[in-house]
Amino acid sequence: MTLWGCGTAAPNAGFDPVPKSSTGTPALQASAPAPAPSDSAPPAPAPESKWIITPVDLLAGKVVTYNQPGRFVVLNFPVGQLPALDQRMGVYRKGLKVGELKVTGPQRDDNIVADVVEGTAQPGDEVRDR
Repeated sequence: MTLWGCGTAAPNAGFDPVPKSSTGTPALQASAPAPAPSDSAPPAPAPESKWIITPVDLLAGKVVTYNQPGRFVVLNFPVGQLPALDQRMGVYRKGLKVGELKVTGPQRDDNIVADVVEGTAQPGDEVRDR
């Protein structure tokens, strides 16, 4: 533990007395204005950050149509990212899971058919891996 302080009070400890004005009150002295910041100075460099970027291997698509009597949907996926046959996928509406699908085919271009195994689906619902 370190203690700081003075053992005795020193009178006039190296400070100049406050100058008095002609009225006897302390006078204020104008100090030099602070230098204006220069616009030519480069901004301080941002601290270097170490980012870790992880690619997302999430397979996600949308429900295009829903056939309620047949309990199947037509799904649309990005080009080259179709699910495998017999793959199970979840159906999400506004972030909440509302159903489950089993991809059965047939497939044409970037569309594929899936059976509704559980719950429900409607056009616009998001479909993604479980």
